[in-house]
Amino acid sequence: MARLNPLCAAALIGAMPLIASCAPAGSADAGAAALTPKQSRTLDKYLAGKVAGEPVRCLPHYASADTIRVSDDILLYRQGSRIVYRNDLKGRCPGLARDSDIMVVRQFGTQTCSGDFFHLVDRGSGIRGPTCVFGDFIPYRKPAGDEG
Repeated sequence: MARLNPLCAAALIGAMPLIASCAPAGSADAGAAALTPKQSRTLDKYLAGKVAGEPVRCLPHYASADTIRVSDDILLYRQGSRIVYRNDLKGRCPGLARDSDIMVVRQFGTQTCSGDFFHLVDRGSGIRGPTCVFGDFIPYRKPAGDEG
């Protein structure tokens, strides 16, 4: 059996986290995690009385300013009181629901789109956390004629 050069072995071991991070988001996690009662209440609070529309691939920057973190795999973007966009991330984003880390969104152009990524940064230490990927944005609107 051939022996691996110690320098090559060290390089391979150092590259393992990078290689693992290239796995498709959610590949180890077949489905979204169940929501806690608090997370379910948050979803209900913002989506109650609204009807889901056709998913859109991108949101203009102005529509993605008011972000609500529901869980480690669901974000809401509120656009006034009439429209809320739900984004089910492409895989979990560990720590997102804590709402204590800063979301650093990598934006290309004037929109945030499905497939774009962001990462979390610890507010105290500045240490970069996981990289996460946006899914499609599903608009939830109040039905026509409902001004409440």
